[in-house]
Amino acid sequence: MLVDWARDKLRLVLQIVKRSDQPRFVVLPRRWVVERTLGWLMRSRPLARDYETLPATSEAMILWSMTTLMSRRLARRTTARATRAAAAPGL
Repeated sequence: MLVDWARDKLRLVLQIVKRSDQPRFVVLPRRWVVERTLGWLMRSRPLARDYETLPATSEAMILWSMTTLMSRRLARRTTARATRAAAAPGL
């Protein structure tokens, strides 16, 4: 049902990855992307606890958190380029 909805409404191919029944560690494909993104979101204090009553408010908090994360990364990258350019003025 979710796979069909994602295909019809979002034009995405959603693949459900089942856990293995083996008791040992097994790497699941692309699961690390989801885990990493959730880890980044949980670093944002307002998202650590879900006190919001409206889903739209929660969505806005997630968008704000990811916008903050990306703007910090872009600013850090721009600063690093400027520092390199100042260190080598002849290049």
